[in-house]
Amino acid sequence: MGFAFVGNQYRLEVGGEDFYIDLLFYHLRLRCYVVIDLKMTEFKPEYSGKMNFYVAAVDDLLRHPDDQPTIGIILCKSKNKAVAEYALRDVNKPIGVSTHQLTGELPKPLETSLPTIEQLEMELNMVLLVVEQAEEATE
Repeated sequence: MGFAFVGNQYRLEVGGEDFYIDLLFYHLRLRCYVVIDLKMTEFKPEYSGKMNFYVAAVDDLLRHPDDQPTIGIILCKSKNKAVAEYALRDVNKPIGVSTHQLTGELPKPLETSLPTIEQLEMELNMVLLVVEQAEEATE
């Protein structure tokens, strides 16, 4: 609770290049931005470098001097705890790795007001494709 939605596929321009954050929020109580990178695969060490880049860019480009440092969250299908620990060991930015899991049923009152799992998966796949294309264009 306390999150304000800033945008999805939020565009950042860095060094004349465009980069897109999957989800960007602002936490009202913590007074900081929260960057969320969505991955449909197991955690890979290179994800931490990308997140470190996003957090640093948001801190420099969006953060107000009174705001707290930006927090990064990488949501993956699964993670190997040892790999995640090594990948994040010397990163000085607040970044965490967590897993997400799709469940089969929603509470009845929410079923009609939310998109289906298939719709969310299709949208997420489109987001990931755009992110991958943007990454390839920067290489």
